[in-house]
Amino acid sequence: MYGASSALLVEAGLGLEPWNVLHEGLAELTGLTIGVVSIIVGAAVLLLWIPLRQRPGLGTVSNVFVVGLAMDGTLALVPDVHSLALRVPLLVAGVVLNGVATGLYISASFGPGPRDGLMTGLHRRTGRSVRLVRTVLEVAVVATGFALGGTVGVGTVLYAVAIGPLAQLFLKVFAARPAPLRSAVVAPGQPERAILPG
Repeated sequence: MYGASSALLVEAGLGLEPWNVLHEGLAELTGLTIGVVSIIVGAAVLLLWIPLRQRPGLGTVSNVFVVGLAMDGTLALVPDVHSLALRVPLLVAGVVLNGVATGLYISASFGPGPRDGLMTGLHRRTGRSVRLVRTVLEVAVVATGFALGGTVGVGTVLYAVAIGPLAQLFLKVFAARPAPLRSAVVAPGQPERAILPG
């Protein structure tokens, strides 16, 4: 879902989420697909976890490969659109689907993505607020990606404004319900015609 949502933002061409601005810029520079660049950057960011003493989970490692592959797969399937009347719905669908994917991904609790883990690791090691660390990281990747030819636009702003509330909403929707205290069913008495060992 996350890779597909990012691909819809690419197809809309109205601005990407921060890290994909960088991925698109690097894709323009290298001639690789944006999905392959996403995998390479994800793996490189994961290496930065080592000095931060972050521990990856299954979701962390899966994120590196699955998001990039899903992005390239979706881009291969979705036809190019040029009309603004189609690009705007693609943008909105991409942002909303990204919120859904974020809620599902975090709720699964299999480990943060490489980029989120970098943010939390830097927060822990520097003592700076998560907000500050995230802002500095995302401004840096957007600026670098834009300089390399990545797309910054109204979609980038919409994503920045909407992803927090959407993620919070879908975290509530997909939150795992705690097991009831009395989950075992206990029969009030011995059932009739019960077969007991002799």
